[in-house]
Amino acid sequence: MSSDPIQVLVCDDQPLVRTGYVTIFSAQPDMEVVGEADNGHAAVEAAQRLLPDVVVMDIRMPLLDGIEATRRLAGPDAVAPPKVLVVTTFNVDAYVYDALRAGASGFLLKDAPPAELVGGVRTVARGEALLAPAVTRSLIGHYAERLRPSDTSRPAREELIRALTRRELDVLELIAAGLSNAEIAETLFIASETVKTYVSRILTKLGLRDRVQAVVLAYRVGLVSGR
Repeated sequence: MSSDPIQVLVCDDQPLVRTGYVTIFSAQPDMEVVGEADNGHAAVEAAQRLLPDVVVMDIRMPLLDGIEATRRLAGPDAVAPPKVLVVTTFNVDAYVYDALRAGASGFLLKDAPPAELVGGVRTVARGEALLAPAVTRSLIGHYAERLRPSDTSRPAREELIRALTRRELDVLELIAAGLSNAEIAETLFIASETVKTYVSRILTKLGLRDRVQAVVLAYRVGLVSGR
């Protein structure tokens, strides 16, 4: 594992919030803040110029919102995309789901304690998705209507079911329900390491980048209902 510090770009239109993030990250021995941006256009430009490992992205920003900025940086057409960690006031922002579809590696609430924010940056920097169970459940509860699949999703659902074993489907359903690996292990009476293996197999078989994409897919195709 590289000993180089995690390079972080902080993007938020509120100066006090940016200053707080910069102070928190700069105090970590394994992190370096390489830049700041106060709008979406500046975020995209700075990320393309500075090539950070992790972009901490607000959703509501002027000129270009965080969703479109995320899509430009980490969407399917992006070259060497950074990891994007969306930080949002969940009860206000109605577009968290869109941010995940745009390529975000995870999201946290703005009122998360500093230790959780720092841990989130480290998590996505390692290439893992940050999908806190409590936040996942909130996402499901608030956006069930948006997550409801269309009739055209049935073939995709059948293809997904054929691609996975019964146990892998069980694990995917529990991931989509917002359970952590430890909670899945307890529910299925298997070891946490076994859960990690199943998650890895699911991502590989479905061609998904991370746990976030697995949750989005599960709801899009109707594997789980969101209710």
